[in-house]
Amino acid sequence: MNPIKFVSDLGFKSNHAYIGGFASIVIALFAWLVSRGKKSDDKAQSDRWGIFIGHWAPTFFAIGLALKQEEK
Repeated sequence: MNPIKFVSDLGFKSNHAYIGGFASIVIALFAWLVSRGKKSDDKAQSDRWGIFIGHWAPTFFAIGLALKQEEK
């Protein structure tokens, strides 16, 4: 079972994964900016949430590269 081929067969393209990567960067930045305006006791949790979302970007980009290879 090849998960990348399976996802490709479902109709997902590399561009979809790249968009997801860039969207996660924007969402992480937004979460971090919002955390700056909160009370100090809430900032740590908000910062962790922003970092968590930010870690999605490399995963989406890696999947995008794999899907690009599958598209060839």
